[in-house]
Amino acid sequence: MAERITVMLNSELVKKLRILQAKKLKESSSAVSFSRIVNEVLEKGLQ
Repeated sequence: MAERITVMLNSELVKKLRILQAKKLKESSSAVSFSRIVNEVLEKGLQ
């Protein structure tokens, strides 16, 4: 189950995450949320 957590991100990180989100949106026919992108990046980084 997902939790709602507030996190402060610097603008450069947000910009990079939004670019990644845009790429995923182009590849997919479904919605790709900002939260999903953040979760994917964190999962990869924590492995």
